[in-house]
Amino acid sequence: MLAGAVVLGVLAGAVFLVSGGTWGVTSAFSLWGAKILQVFGLHPETWEFWRQKANAASLAGPIWRDKNSLTDIGIMIGAAVAAAAAGAWKIHSSIPWRTAVAAVLGGVLMGVGARMAGGCNVGAYLGGISTGSLHGWLWGVFALGGTWLGLKLRPLFGLANPVPTDSIC
Repeated sequence: MLAGAVVLGVLAGAVFLVSGGTWGVTSAFSLWGAKILQVFGLHPETWEFWRQKANAASLAGPIWRDKNSLTDIGIMIGAAVAAAAAGAWKIHSSIPWRTAVAAVLGGVLMGVGARMAGGCNVGAYLGGISTGSLHGWLWGVFALGGTWLGLKLRPLFGLANPVPTDSIC
């Protein structure tokens, strides 16, 4: 755990040195969604959120100029490289429907929660705590509550809860 904490600290410091801001992930997904809506002729730039100066600049510019988009793309490439290096690159074609429903529902709830909280575990929690903001600690409290609830709901979807002897969750 100490090595993981040190790596996270170094990466967070590197992001701050390069971009001038804390590490973030989820705001890029809002940007990507808004850009997709524009492709289909919709106008998210008229929404209050996208009228704010920083958000409007992000929406008007290319994705490769958005630090969170670059971070997300880097995470996806890194995960793909790690999976390939571990020999774990595999497309699962027989996912049980209850598992798929749980994954989609959990992903949507986590995404909505991350946007409502102003970030995910990286931007809101780690970024908040590392800058001395109370919102990071509040995020942690609510994340623990959500984790407890999620563990209670897993059996409804035919999923077992992880145990300490599992090699992965």
